[in-house]
Amino acid sequence: MASSAAMKRDPALALWAAWHRAQHTSLVLCRIQQRLETRIISNTGIQALTRGEIKEQPMPAIAPDGVQYAVAREAEVLAVTEALKLQDAIPEVSAQSLAGILAKLEVIVGADRDIGDPTDFPWPHIASVLRDLKAIAGDLQPYELDRFTTRADVTRHLQQAAQLVDPVEAEEAAEHIRQTAKSFAETSVFPKPAEKPAEFWKSSRRRLATNTK
Repeated sequence: MASSAAMKRDPALALWAAWHRAQHTSLVLCRIQQRLETRIISNTGIQALTRGEIKEQPMPAIAPDGVQYAVAREAEVLAVTEALKLQDAIPEVSAQSLAGILAKLEVIVGADRDIGDPTDFPWPHIASVLRDLKAIAGDLQPYELDRFTTRADVTRHLQQAAQLVDPVEAEEAAEHIRQTAKSFAETSVFPKPAEKPAEFWKSSRRRLATNTK
């Protein structure tokens, strides 16, 4: 990886390093999201009591894994957005060296964006310019991953995502509770007032008459 001194001298190299960090962080968060998604899918559900039987129902949306999945998904979006912002900043950054020019081209060529057909102009042509420059000036050192930095970036995005997801999850939880209460009322084994037998009402009238004497 380019040295800290080189990145301070050349903002293009600093942008290249920050882009690699954001790309790697988004990949880590994507894997976390996929792991949680697999856990949710493999969950067989919870037992719900219905009329005289036990029925398997899907895990509600407010289950811990569901909330964690929503946070991880939002965190991945934040990391990807950060990488896209760095890509969009390339025209505003002036390279101060051949290495800086190489760094800018590497970000452009390696950007994970919707470019349609990568064989269309100008993508192969930009890649050819990058190859020519590397042949003349030499290649950049591979970006070295720092676990501590990656862990800090992942934590930062997860915290930001939790702040965005929590209000939504609270409303979804409230709606889930409302739907659960409605479903329970509709499937309850207890008879509704109008469905109670006539003997129940006769017995009630007798008790009321006795108590009023």
